[in-house]
Amino acid sequence: MSRVFVTTPIYYVNARPHVGHAYTTVNGDALTRWHRMCGDDVFFLTGTDHHGLKIQRAAEAAGQSPQEWGDEVAETFKTAFAALNVANDDFIKTSEPRHYASVQWLLRKVYDNGFIYKGTYSGIYCVSCEAYYDDSELLAGELCPIHKRPIEHVTEDNYFFKLSAFEDRLLEWLTASPDAIIPTTKRNEVLGFIRQGLRDFSISRTSISWGVPLPWDPEHVCYVWFDALTNYATAVGLGTDMERFEAWWPHVLHLIGKDIIRFHCVYWPAMLMAAGIAPPKVAVHGYLLIGGEKLSKTGLTQIYPADLAEEFGVDGIRYLLIREVPLGNDAEFSHEGLVARYNADLANNFGNLLTRVATVVAKKCGGITGAPRLDSPLRAVAEQALAGNQLAWNEIRPAEAVDATWRLIRETNAFLETNEPWKAEPGPAVEAVMADAVEACRIVVLLTNPIMPTICQRAWEGLGLAGRLDDQRLPAAAAWGSAPSGRTVVKGDPLFPRKAVAAKAS
Repeated sequence: MSRVFVTTPIYYVNARPHVGHAYTTVNGDALTRWHRMCGDDVFFLTGTDHHGLKIQRAAEAAGQSPQEWGDEVAETFKTAFAALNVANDDFIKTSEPRHYASVQWLLRKVYDNGFIYKGTYSGIYCVSCEAYYDDSELLAGELCPIHKRPIEHVTEDNYFFKLSAFEDRLLEWLTASPDAIIPTTKRNEVLGFIRQGLRDFSISRTSISWGVPLPWDPEHVCYVWFDALTNYATAVGLGTDMERFEAWWPHVLHLIGKDIIRFHCVYWPAMLMAAGIAPPKVAVHGYLLIGGEKLSKTGLTQIYPADLAEEFGVDGIRYLLIREVPLGNDAEFSHEGLVARYNADLANNFGNLLTRVATVVAKKCGGITGAPRLDSPLRAVAEQALAGNQLAWNEIRPAEAVDATWRLIRETNAFLETNEPWKAEPGPAVEAVMADAVEACRIVVLLTNPIMPTICQRAWEGLGLAGRLDDQRLPAAAAWGSAPSGRTVVKGDPLFPRKAVAAKAS
């Protein structure tokens, strides 16, 4: 058994959750569900970021205190994730006392180590990003390159972090740990950014009061990124339970979008190094694009998880988020694409296979399945599917795990088409074919469970199998022929009713 500590970004509480939040969180949930089925000790963290100027302004606009506003919006994230069957172990809010304690511990450590100094900042700042920019990074009209909104000019006394002192150490870290940032394209992007030269950055503000005070100068509030990034360490006891922290931190993996890569892959590792703590591993995904534009709560297009779950089902949208938009590069996200993927993969392949197998077993085998043949042509395909899943999940490529499983589905459908058991008379030959097909279905259901746990539990029971699917342990449970024979296979309602494709306007 090994330890696996997975985090999502903490999401800003200045608006309700959208499908972009669901995308990262569902991928993290499926990854941790896989590891739980493998018997690993898992800790899955998500949460919300409550500090910063844009939160303070959003609260003021709503006539609430920042604490009230943040707590209220945080509940909408909890509700959205629970509705998507996300099984996180902790939900952190940066306004919690435990977080203040961890942030101040880290600040004090870095300050005492000589990597924080006082100065004056004069430059440009994006409130939506909570980030400082150079003139060269702006779009025409002095617009933020991410949010395309006007930036603000700021001049104030700040404390600064000596990021420039960590150029060589960051390069050494990434050279010695080539998988510290994945995929490789994102690691190369980070290396290029570091090699251009790093500038010290501000870690405090005096113009706002909503945030964590600096422990040595409480007139200053901690800059949001230095505060927000520490949430990952807060959740496992940084500064409050160091024994727990030291047990979990070496196994941390951050799942993030590419828009926050600089903060997670340059600033955060350097901050940790300054405190004598090892940097994390980071998996970076691209944008969900709609018509070529990034999906964002600040954009025109709003797509909410509850709406998609209502249309495609909770497990359906979990599958579509993982398969339709593989982690890594940008990918188009459209309603037409979701319907097409749902019908092809879930209705026609997965759902149809289970229905077909249950129907033939009922008609030709008296509803009872026998033991699969050890020399079945499907056995090697099932073993390849298991191996493909193990590799893909270990390398943080959930969509490739799906591909490995769907090869087994396609091969099982082809196996049935070749043998045509529905045309044969009942007897040993048909029973052997169907026992092989039932066993392939059992393994498909096991491998798909991290993505679609509710549907897969129903399918598991329909295959005559008892107990919670979540309690099965891989890889042993997926060994060919490891389930008891003589089970009753039951045909239930269709798992994935086909969706109508909307007609295009002429």
